[in-house]
Amino acid sequence: MAVSREQLLQRSGGQCELCKSQNNLEAYELPESSARAEAQVLLCQTCRDQLNNPTQLDSAHWHCLSDSMWSQEPAVQVLAWRLLKRLSSETWAQDLFDMLYLDDDLLSWAQAGALPEAGDILIHRDSNGVQLQAGDNVTIIKDLDVKGSSLVAKRGTAVRGISLTDNPEHIEGRVEGQRIVILTKFVKKIG
Repeated sequence: MAVSREQLLQRSGGQCELCKSQNNLEAYELPESSARAEAQVLLCQTCRDQLNNPTQLDSAHWHCLSDSMWSQEPAVQVLAWRLLKRLSSETWAQDLFDMLYLDDDLLSWAQAGALPEAGDILIHRDSNGVQLQAGDNVTIIKDLDVKGSSLVAKRGTAVRGISLTDNPEHIEGRVEGQRIVILTKFVKKIG
């Protein structure tokens, strides 16, 4: 049986169970939790947004784990383990991860839903280093000759609803009715 929001509020003292924020609190169900009753934690919008999009983890925000990893709640311990594992390229996070102990049951739960490693996630960035997502709109910043055609994609051309490829330096988009591959270093995200 799932824990009610009221129970989570009482358990957490009306604070995010990771960062202690009191704003916009909602229940968050830990992925890969095998229908465990205690698989919910109360999180603020910032923590939920970052967990729902692990490519955008802000390591500065997660320094809060130095406190929350010691929680008595199994779900909070598991979530802290997963986040510290994901952030282990940061010295501070690796130090905390090395200190965190989980019994065998909690460790297997944590490992079952470990967040993807930074190297496992493809991140496409435009010429300014802004992360691109599928469906974004971009502007071409340089005249580009399209290989295999006489088409020249002119500087300033808007490409709407881009698609991401398995190469982080390439995106796909439609220019003058033709679907083309564009190098990310020649585009700028719009809006």
